[in-house]
Amino acid sequence: MDFAHCKLFKDIVQARSVSRGAAQNRISQSAASQHIQELEHHLGVALLDRSTRPFMLTPAGRLYYELCRELLHRKEEFDAALDRLKGEVEGTVRVASIYSVGLSEMSHLKDEFSRRYPNAHLEVEYLRPDKVYEMVLADRADLGLVSYPEATRQLAVRPWRQEEMVVAASPAHPLARRAALKPADLSGQEFVGFDEELPIRRKIDHFLRDQGVAVNITMHFDNIEMVKEAVALGAAISILPARVMQSDVREGRLVGIPMEAALVRPLGIVHRRRKKFNRATQCFLELLEEQPGPVATG
Repeated sequence: MDFAHCKLFKDIVQARSVSRGAAQNRISQSAASQHIQELEHHLGVALLDRSTRPFMLTPAGRLYYELCRELLHRKEEFDAALDRLKGEVEGTVRVASIYSVGLSEMSHLKDEFSRRYPNAHLEVEYLRPDKVYEMVLADRADLGLVSYPEATRQLAVRPWRQEEMVVAASPAHPLARRAALKPADLSGQEFVGFDEELPIRRKIDHFLRDQGVAVNITMHFDNIEMVKEAVALGAAISILPARVMQSDVREGRLVGIPMEAALVRPLGIVHRRRKKFNRATQCFLELLEEQPGPVATG
């Protein structure tokens, strides 16, 4: 059996779409459809029930899908074992990261990884949290870097670090001169938030409700970089991880004010359960775990 064809069929089934599965494997939809038809002809059975939308697997299709999954898993185990025997760090590490982690740290990580392992290659894609999970589930990324990580039946979580959250304000804001803030100090303030479907928005909303605080959300965005820009240019405040504000604070664009009530953003590394990492991916995991912990603000 051809491993590439196994992966194609697995991706088509998991995406529940021939076109999306084909795109993940960088082939045309017609080529993918032709492969499945030829495979069905060779096996003498239908693998897909095309009478429904999206298609359903036939019993034979389910058997073949499980075979493909098992073969690809065994190949991962073989590749990882072979890497260990060779004693060299080679191969590609595919990482999907939320923007705030990727943009603030990945340049340094890439440089250090390349210095240590010149024969290995690091590929990073920056995405919204839901897309990071999709990439890892579809095996288009070996590792996902997310905030507020959630384990599932298919995904495992490795805790990475806890980041202190602070009030972000422009230096001209009246609160910027305060050494620390009580949650009540935020009541009635104009506030830049995150889009409602993001975990960080839900956690901040929950924190403010618990503290009995109501803010006036004037804008909301889907990533930290846009929130920082809005805070720096306007009269509104926000709540952000202190770590992602380091360069802005050094440049005098933002001020990070500690809160008396503790709030942290947990970061984690997600990957498929039973995933067998190649040696390069294992080394990159070790590099991630070496990174410094939370940034102190006071």
